[in-house]
Amino acid sequence: MNLTLWILQAVLAAIFGAAGVLTASLPKKKLEPMLPWAADFSPGMVRFIGLAELAGALGVILPAVTGIAPILTPLAAVGLALIMVLAAITHARRKEPGSIVVNAVLFVAAAIVAWGCFGPYAL
Repeated sequence: MNLTLWILQAVLAAIFGAAGVLTASLPKKKLEPMLPWAADFSPGMVRFIGLAELAGALGVILPAVTGIAPILTPLAAVGLALIMVLAAITHARRKEPGSIVVNAVLFVAAAIVAWGCFGPYAL
């Protein structure tokens, strides 16, 4: 199970890291063609979402790898799961069922990491 958790952590870090860097660094006008949901939010909120995704990506992997404050790993996973719940709500309002499926898969992955790192496979 530890190997499964590490794989999930790496996948979450890669996906949210890439999304976070993209969302936090590009201007809103350039993001809108790639990420249509960005049109519903202010530029500051879009940047905040990107920074939250980036922080979650770093938090889900770095504390576990370094052994420094490993409690942050499951907390970051909970944060990423929460981001996915909020994203699913946004996509439901926009009537984008395909995106909700992606949110659900990432939510499950983050929830498994949180459960495993808080519970039986704590770091």
